[in-house]
Amino acid sequence: MILIVGINNLTQEEIKKVLNDKPKSGLITDFPVGLLNGPPRPAAVLIPLFYENNAWHVLFIRRTSSLAEHSGQVAFPGGRSDSGDLDSLNTALRESQEEIGLNPDDVIVLGHINELLTITNYQVMPFVGVIPWPYPFRRAESEVARIFSIPLDWLVDPTNHEERHRILPEPYPPINVIYFQTYDSEVLWGVTARLVLDFVAHLNSL
Repeated sequence: MILIVGINNLTQEEIKKVLNDKPKSGLITDFPVGLLNGPPRPAAVLIPLFYENNAWHVLFIRRTSSLAEHSGQVAFPGGRSDSGDLDSLNTALRESQEEIGLNPDDVIVLGHINELLTITNYQVMPFVGVIPWPYPFRRAESEVARIFSIPLDWLVDPTNHEERHRILPEPYPPINVIYFQTYDSEVLWGVTARLVLDFVAHLNSL
């Protein structure tokens, strides 16, 4: 397992290798699938990494409160697949460009982690990519309230997150939902927190 103090010594090539070499466990589902209506909708996100001051950082967005789904939540740039997308990677890069102005040509895609099924019935493919820093982001104001980052060594520290019970409709039992401690006035929880921990699990296989 990676020591927290050593995670910033990982090279881009080492992260890419583990993402491509580690066997995937399949679709992650943390809730009863009986709650869903119909087949899941394909979606994809980008987990952007950048290196600054001898440390890796992960980029996040906070969605605006006016959105119909996942409003006000911390997330990764991304969204639902369109019919014109060539594949899920194209979805993640297109959505990142639309939401934060990130040029796809500026992203070095390292690989992906496990797909995740959300309680809002999206099947999300998460890609990991390295971006330049600093970067002239252009925020889509109708969708993105804020762009911010969290150091990777803080995210890796197990003392910074916990599981809390969430009550589901009958007859389903409660489920555990991951919550991180507040960082820079932001609370990382739910789907995005789950993706972070899956990424950390990949790194811990080094």
